[in-house]
Amino acid sequence: MSKGFLKSIVFLLALLPLLLLIRGFFTNDLTANPVEYLLRQTGYWGLVLLLLALAVTPVRRLFRWKKIVSLRRMLGLFSFAYIGLHFLIYLFLDRELYWDEIIPDIVKRPYITIGFSAFLAMIPLAVTSTKGWMKRLGKSWQKLHRLTYAVAVAGVVHFWWQVKADIRQPALFAVILLILFALRLKRKSPAG
Repeated sequence: MSKGFLKSIVFLLALLPLLLLIRGFFTNDLTANPVEYLLRQTGYWGLVLLLLALAVTPVRRLFRWKKIVSLRRMLGLFSFAYIGLHFLIYLFLDRELYWDEIIPDIVKRPYITIGFSAFLAMIPLAVTSTKGWMKRLGKSWQKLHRLTYAVAVAGVVHFWWQVKADIRQPALFAVILLILFALRLKRKSPAG
């Protein structure tokens, strides 16, 4: 499979949840609470794509599959797009830009505080994801992009704290993230 074909398939798969949400919007098929549904779906897919982006390097190392590296930036940018959309839905549809509600919400509700912090941390990651920025920042680029792991932890915590009772999905995300951390630490250890 060529690199271009692989990127095209992954691009379409990453775009699919958004296309389904748009279709649901126009067909009035977004559940009884469409704003909450849109918030959950965009947050969910943002986190899925972020974990997939973090999984690229372990998959490359474990399976010696070099082509997969070309997907990391696209997955990360799609993650940022979904999380950005998640935040915009919160601002415009959920809170209708009532800043006297939004600011106290961000400050007083821990799951919103950590989610908002994670979104803010994603901005410099998205901005500096180009080859030009990689050259400009040199070794600092890699240090900056290690922030992705902190963003993922914050995203999982945000998801976990906002669910009311059924924690199976956020727990699954937490396990996946722990496995990704373990693979990263194993690679850095002298025995690994």
